Amino acid sequence: MKDVLRRGRLKVYLGAAPGVGKTYRMLDEARRRAARGADVVVGFAECHGRPLTEAMLDGLEVVPRAQCAYRGGNFEEMDLGAVLVRRPEVAVVDEFAHSNVPGGGRNAKRRQDIDELLAAGIDVVTAVNVQHLASLKDVVEKITGVPQHETVPDDAVRRAQQIELIDMPPEGLRRRMAHGNIYPPEKIDAALANYFRPGNLTALRQLALLWVADRVDEALHTYRAEHAIGGVWETRERVVVALTGGPEGDTLIRRAARIADRSAGGDLLAVHVARSDGLAAGVSHASLARQRRLVEDLGGSYHSVVGDGVATALVEFARTENATQLVLGTSRRGRLERFLTGPGTGETVTELSGDIDVHRVTHERAGRGTLLPFRRRTLSTVRLIAGPVAGLVLPVLLTVCLAQVRGTVNLTSEALLFLLAVVGVACIGGVTSAVIASLTASLLLNYWFIPPIGRFTLDDPNALLALGVFTVVAATVSAVVDRSLRLSRRSARATAEAETMSSLAGSIVRGGQTIPALLERTRETFGTDSAELVGEPPDHEIGEGVTTVPAGPGAFLVLRGRTLSSSERRVLAAFAAHVGSAVERAQLAEAAAGIEPVKAADRLRTALLRAVGHDLRTPLAAGWAAVTSLRGRDVEFSAADRDELLATADESMAKLNQLLENLLDLSRLEAGVLPFNLRATSLEEVLPMALADVPDVDLRDVEAIPPVLVDPPLLERVIANLAGNAARHTPPGRRVLVTASALGGRVELRVVDRGPGLPTTGRERLFEPFQRLGDTDNTTGLGLGLALARGLTEAMNGTLMPEDTPGGGLTMVVSLPLAEGACRSDPSPVVTPDRTP
Repeated sequence: MKDVLRRGRLKVYLGAAPGVGKTYRMLDEARRRAARGADVVVGFAECHGRPLTEAMLDGLEVVPRAQCAYRGGNFEEMDLGAVLVRRPEVAVVDEFAHSNVPGGGRNAKRRQDIDELLAAGIDVVTAVNVQHLASLKDVVEKITGVPQHETVPDDAVRRAQQIELIDMPPEGLRRRMAHGNIYPPEKIDAALANYFRPGNLTALRQLALLWVADRVDEALHTYRAEHAIGGVWETRERVVVALTGGPEGDTLIRRAARIADRSAGGDLLAVHVARSDGLAAGVSHASLARQRRLVEDLGGSYHSVVGDGVATALVEFARTENATQLVLGTSRRGRLERFLTGPGTGETVTELSGDIDVHRVTHERAGRGTLLPFRRRTLSTVRLIAGPVAGLVLPVLLTVCLAQVRGTVNLTSEALLFLLAVVGVACIGGVTSAVIASLTASLLLNYWFIPPIGRFTLDDPNALLALGVFTVVAATVSAVVDRSLRLSRRSARATAEAETMSSLAGSIVRGGQTIPALLERTRETFGTDSAELVGEPPDHEIGEGVTTVPAGPGAFLVLRGRTLSSSERRVLAAFAAHVGSAVERAQLAEAAAGIEPVKAADRLRTALLRAVGHDLRTPLAAGWAAVTSLRGRDVEFSAADRDELLATADESMAKLNQLLENLLDLSRLEAGVLPFNLRATSLEEVLPMALADVPDVDLRDVEAIPPVLVDPPLLERVIANLAGNAARHTPPGRRVLVTASALGGRVELRVVDRGPGLPTTGRERLFEPFQRLGDTDNTTGLGLGLALARGLTEAMNGTLMPEDTPGGGLTMVVSLPLAEGACRSDPSPVVTPDRTP
């Protein structure tokens, strides 16, 4: 018996363009699974009339489609209820991004139908093209010029357990098109010349490959985290460049970018370690901000992490990101400083890097002295050990040296040399080392240099005074050194915290990061496993490795993975405050967005009152004057004069009627209550009436166009408004061109004028009510024609877009669904007919 608690598995076939073979491969897998004994049904398969694909349905159980009536037309959709009742092991459901016919089922999107099948424990195999991914919609439209009306969120596809890319070289796909395996013969030439151009197909193929590569990379990262794999897997080049904020940063970034560019798909990651010592100390935020902009301009990403050791933090970050190469600058410290302070960050990173390649890049500041504070500001383990040893050894060595020159140096000089040694030990090891050195130096000085030589004279007041002076001096010097080190550490720590917070605050002020991005930034900065924003503190989960801080009213920031120190908790609290500010900012933006329609409606109402006050007055005045004259008894009008006055009144009433109809239709459109009667309609049925009042119209290529699914009277008004607008802008002696073409389930009707045209930036204002852009006469008309035309077109499942006319002018493109294919989501190439009037 099937485990009803198990959620079904989703497999997605992803294609770069129509015709690569997604549906064919999907049905082929269904046949193979069925041959192995699996219970497989075809819930919905869109073959687009391709014989080879339709042949793959033979032998497969196909669930009958549901018949849906919508606006006078009949459409077919997947019968979700029938598939759930049939309850197969595997269901094949094509066109993941498809939008269901309104009222044809319980879900608006097919992906929601698929989610119900998965929740019922049914495995689903589906298909989608890369142009339907929401994140790539605008990119694909820019490449191909074809707007995508149906999209699917990327996350819905990424959640699939399997994503298989159906790849095909552009020339191979064009050959398939030329052989008639994708579109009928009459559409092949237009498709090859437009959507299926080699450049378009190459760009779409690269988008699909990169998207799938990112998905594979996410899966690899998850697998490495689950299995605690720390080694580098060189699946793709990832170059990490360490930034200190110094002047050499630009050189390092550009060098790292060149290294990343040597391999296709290489990533550039810049990281800055914010801590109390090492790379982060004394760095100005202005330098880091400038370098961050440079990294982003070069296509990389900027990261800031907090670590106790610079070298360790860099290597851990590189391993977490599965980096293959690490770029650092050579030390800015001179030879003497390197000799006295030991190995620097570069040497330590090289020792810890393991299988990560480390590049030490030279720069103009190399070896010229550090611009940063001294590398160690607190007593390290080495100094804690070296201090007491020096307190014992250094006075002994000084005693041996002075014994060799006895008689040439007096007692005062000898005492000062011992005092100098004590001060040096105090600077190295602090109070404890200074006390040890002072006791050792006092005893040696008393035994070897104060008469009687060779004997301890501790009962001598002078000896006791010398010992006391040595001790006081040592304690004073060590206290001053210790205080200086603490203040330096505190100052550097505050500087590092301020830099980190300044970077985050700048991102929020610029609006460059969403809430999830800020949470990821927080997780990355503190090196935890997760960071999330919750409404209530998780009291039951508080324990080792869990940190909770408030992030504003009713919000808490929770970090899991490691226990934070008190100083890190202080910084985390500031982070949480910034995250809370971002949440409040998002809420305010949402509230502002809700107010904007009200403001727009108010502006519309004001414009309406102003426009109506002017445009109603003219026909009213003319009609009123004509009627008043006819009713007057003091003037006898001839038959011709009476006819002229009646014609004036009739024309005025007609203008008023048209104006009121436009206003009423626009208000009905905005309210969603305009009645429609969609039916199969030929353009030859509509165009004569629509163009009756427009002189000198040139009709082309409309006879062979198949019927479209529209409301005939509304389409007539759309064409009449567009043609009338084109006639107003066409110069004398030129004709308005109306032409049509059909391809891929849609018809495109073009209304072409040869007027002055409009710049690209102002075109969308054409379709706003009461706009009369470019009119030579702004004294007539409310400017409702184009607004009403677009509203009526979109209500009939069409689109209205402006484009340039070759040679000058503006072309209005009306795209409408064919009567027999209005329900398909397969993208249609654009046919560009000869538009030369």
